[in-house]
Amino acid sequence: MAAERFPVEASHIMMFARSVYDDNPVYYDAEYAAGTEAGAIIAPPTFMQAAAQFDPAWPLRPRINQPWFGSGANPSGIDPDTKSENGGNAGTLHAEQHFEYHRHPRVGDVLCATVLPGRTWEKEGRRAGKLIFNETITEYRDQGGELAVTVRGVGVRTERPATQNQE
Repeated sequence: MAAERFPVEASHIMMFARSVYDDNPVYYDAEYAAGTEAGAIIAPPTFMQAAAQFDPAWPLRPRINQPWFGSGANPSGIDPDTKSENGGNAGTLHAEQHFEYHRHPRVGDVLCATVLPGRTWEKEGRRAGKLIFNETITEYRDQGGELAVTVRGVGVRTERPATQNQE
């Protein structure tokens, strides 16, 4: 995901914190937050994932009058016979996510993302053939160009749909 502009707003931080069941007042109470080490309302650790909502091309974002991943049309929302551009099945799994904070994103920041290629590697799977891992590195910089957060995500896709375990 690469949002051209990701405005960090107080209500957005509060709703995100609520969605992950984190009731720490540093995420919504300006008076409380002013007395903390952070000194102001800050974003929760995984908040950078919300940047996807500002990326019009994000593939998991629902679009009006279009089927989408998770729509329930199929168990995964993806036609199992569809092949990806890399030859594997169309489904990709999220394998891991890492957040490196250089500083806390704060209310009023407008972050811009730069997506960098990461490593790619393979491993032989037991039920779906080759597993292809792909790392993506996204750097979020603030309105002054200062690096705020680096996010490293790893996705994995399979060579073919998984077969039933024969054991």
